[in-house]
Amino acid sequence: MLLEFTVNGTPRAVAVEPQSRLIDVLRDRLDLTGTKEGCGEGECGACTVLMDGAAVNACLVLALQARGRAVVTVEGLARDGELDALQKAFIQEGAIQCGYCSPGMLMSAKALLLHNPRPSEPEIRAAIAGNLCRCTGYTKIVKAVQAAAQTSGAAHA
Repeated sequence: MLLEFTVNGTPRAVAVEPQSRLIDVLRDRLDLTGTKEGCGEGECGACTVLMDGAAVNACLVLALQARGRAVVTVEGLARDGELDALQKAFIQEGAIQCGYCSPGMLMSAKALLLHNPRPSEPEIRAAIAGNLCRCTGYTKIVKAVQAAAQTSGAAHA
């Protein structure tokens, strides 16, 4: 079946099997390997992408569910060679250690900032609650999201 959708602002058309998952199409067919697969069960958040501005677990989404929709992966955050304010804040705050959870964490945080440009700490913690991190203890991640929220333009994808 033909899947036509927009990925990181670019219209794409890909032949897929009906049972194909979005994560597999992104990684294996479109070479967007920033999206990670951790558990494959929607429990870890490593595969989080934005679909029409909402954070979704790409391992739980059938690829054909993305038909006609806009998908943004971690590769789509940077614009014209410049990192997104959220990516910059993650670097500046030391919110990245091993880096495996970072793409999903960034995308969950981005979804939050798109809908709530000035979130409170409890709102940030709730937004990233579906993303597991075994390295950072989450404090630096929360601080990075707070820093990005203070930066002009952080809420624009």
